[in-house]
Amino acid sequence: MRTTVSWQPHGTGTTLRRTPLERRDLRADDLAVRVDYCGVCHTDLHAVQAREDGRPLVPGHEFTGVVTETGSEVTGFAIGDPVAVGNIVDSCGTCAMCRAGQENFCHTFPTLTYDGVDRHDGSPTHGGYSREYVVRDRFAYPLPRGLDPAAAAPLLCAGITVWEPLHALGVGPGSRVAVAGLGGLGHLAVKIAVALGADTSVISRSPDKADDAHRLGAREVIVSTDPEQMAAARDRFDVVIDTIAAPHELGPYLRLVAMDGTLSHLGHLGSVTLEITDLLVGRKRLSSAGSGGRPATAAMLAFCAEHGITADIELLPSARVNEALDRLRRNDVRYRFVLDLSDLD
Repeated sequence: MRTTVSWQPHGTGTTLRRTPLERRDLRADDLAVRVDYCGVCHTDLHAVQAREDGRPLVPGHEFTGVVTETGSEVTGFAIGDPVAVGNIVDSCGTCAMCRAGQENFCHTFPTLTYDGVDRHDGSPTHGGYSREYVVRDRFAYPLPRGLDPAAAAPLLCAGITVWEPLHALGVGPGSRVAVAGLGGLGHLAVKIAVALGADTSVISRSPDKADDAHRLGAREVIVSTDPEQMAAARDRFDVVIDTIAAPHELGPYLRLVAMDGTLSHLGHLGSVTLEITDLLVGRKRLSSAGSGGRPATAAMLAFCAEHGITADIELLPSARVNEALDRLRRNDVRYRFVLDLSDLD
């Protein structure tokens, strides 16, 4: 076993403390990665808050770092290579979804970067709030030149989550796209939609993010609490990307979708209710997506490197992880916290 240092809660509490962590010895197709920067996702916050049984938990599933050691059969990476790792670190590799390059939909469920179960030995997986991670080489991605490694870390979760539907729905020049919610997911959805050539708008509860929306490339901001603005935007958009994290009614957003268009619901994973007439009138579609497979993740990174896209981040020493989680709970971030793990040396 290999020993590193991590941040994890103790007992049934939610405060993370600096704690030793054992990683597995490298298998033939593994990489050891020195974790330099790890994004802080709402999933991390939910996992910490939901933990009640005292089990070990190391959050973090969007990180960048440097290869420090390779397994005996690894040929695609060398010591010193910059890499990125996302929220999936293994899959069966044989089901229809894996064969199609959609390992995120693996029929036997993909192995998650943390709070998952290793497919080989049944041990729990622990995430990137640590100085080292051991990962199967197929699920590490070369970090393209020109991408700042700190600001690129959130691309491996938030970035691929919005890339997947934008790409699958064929967004490009001439597409009319609206992004509901300008947060960690939403701000990257705006940047990517604009770079794809779409006429892009933002839907927000209040106008206070208008300047940010325009800076990110949005043409218009529609205030969702203004009935007149929402009525004026009815049937306007080919694609609406809904990144709102809290439960909410879908009807008002479906009514913004043009005929044969799609509302892609990403931000809130849970039950929804809707009136079928909101789909019926205009032959509208409701879809969702989650993360991405290996080909899509590699394509997303290449696209972001070509267009200079990274997340807008606030970089904090990892010792301030509890502050980051508390502020994230209060939505006090524009638009993603990233932890600098160098203070774990």
